[in-house]
Amino acid sequence: MNYLPLIGIAIVVVGFLFRLNPLAVVTAAALATGLAAGKGLAEVIAILGKAFNDSRYVSIVWIALPVIGLLERYGLQQQARRVITRFRRATTGRLLLGYMLFRQLSAALGLTSIAGHPQTVRPLVAPMAEAAAERDTELDEVTRERVKAMSAATDNIGLFFGEDIFIAIGSILLIVGFLDQNGIHVAPLHLSVWAIPTAICAFLIHGARLLWLDRTLKK
Repeated sequence: MNYLPLIGIAIVVVGFLFRLNPLAVVTAAALATGLAAGKGLAEVIAILGKAFNDSRYVSIVWIALPVIGLLERYGLQQQARRVITRFRRATTGRLLLGYMLFRQLSAALGLTSIAGHPQTVRPLVAPMAEAAAERDTELDEVTRERVKAMSAATDNIGLFFGEDIFIAIGSILLIVGFLDQNGIHVAPLHLSVWAIPTAICAFLIHGARLLWLDRTLKK
């Protein structure tokens, strides 16, 4: 067996270890793997081009990024701050708790792309959480960064533990395929059902952290 084509893995590991440009590292790894496998340079480039062309629809989501950038430039974050100040009983913890519930429920229905860090956390959720925290006290830089980090973590936890409830998500299908290869036959529905208690526990645990954050901010 020829192990030389595995050189691409070594290039990726070394490139990421030295924090080189990810696009350049992956491209170099792909070229090295193809050449080590005995293919010509033109053939390797043709394969890369075909793979990019076949998956071009995946990049459509990036069209939303310049739109969000324009909205931020024209005051989206400031408007989000003004909105949250109108709700007197809204706190940082309660706001993020409601967002996590929305994130888990939408992910459980397979709607994983309707929210996220670039779409909602940076332009909306984080500014609103900061504004709610500033209502009680003046935030120092460390506390402000903590509120931002908790906003991002809330999105991650809601998505991670919510998407496994959806029967057709990639993680569920991966687990089913892996177990099936090892002689363990499990229906995707069974895995999805057993993901519900985990999602509930994640909601309760992180929800407690968010409410504790409220107490910390008040102090």
